[in-house]
Amino acid sequence: MTVYPLNLSIIVPLLNEADNLPELMAHIVHLDPAPQQLILVDGGSVDGSVTVAKEMLKSTEIAQSAIEWRVIESTVGRARQMNTGAMLATGDVLLFLHADTELPVDAIDNVQQAVAQYDWGRFDVRLDSREPLLKIVGLMINQRSRLMGIATGDQAIFIKKSLFEQIGGYPDQPLMEDVELCKRLKTISRPACLKSTVTTSARRWQQHGTWRTIFLMWHLRFDYWRGVSPNVLKQRYHK
Repeated sequence: MTVYPLNLSIIVPLLNEADNLPELMAHIVHLDPAPQQLILVDGGSVDGSVTVAKEMLKSTEIAQSAIEWRVIESTVGRARQMNTGAMLATGDVLLFLHADTELPVDAIDNVQQAVAQYDWGRFDVRLDSREPLLKIVGLMINQRSRLMGIATGDQAIFIKKSLFEQIGGYPDQPLMEDVELCKRLKTISRPACLKSTVTTSARRWQQHGTWRTIFLMWHLRFDYWRGVSPNVLKQRYHK
């Protein structure tokens, strides 16, 4: 069977990610094979993220890459940002990536193999910390995701664009948009749970305390399951 190159668009929502952008964009350039397109969607940054991104596009390495780079602005809200990026995406498959998450170098190949059998999926995740408890947290996230068929945004969710459009994209809510998206997708098909690993920042866990963050995340997910409004949960998430 002939395997054709995968037309894939990576969509990255930004909110005050100026410090992470140079590393993110340099990393995307070195993916092998490269994605077709990278769309950075800013949601009202006040740290110069848009300026940094546009300046980075002028670098020789990025300018000479085969990737189509786009920097756009959107109304605030991660779900809205990702939906805005998806509307402009030209790839057959969409991959939603957080600015502080690093894909494996062969991520595009991994997705191509997955979408030959599945309509959507996600990667395993590890937190960039040597703290033993955070290693366990990563393992628990991956295991829970396999059992429940629910992924988080840190796991680099990928979806065939036709399916994404069929379900109406991300729900317009301020928190748990990734959980709600997966719940809707599960009614259509199970996800591909890749063992290939993305590495994401442990900054929130380190800033707010590991155990405190663990309890907060589990409490938020439980409350969302029992019907608490995402608007209420968002207020608690940022306390």
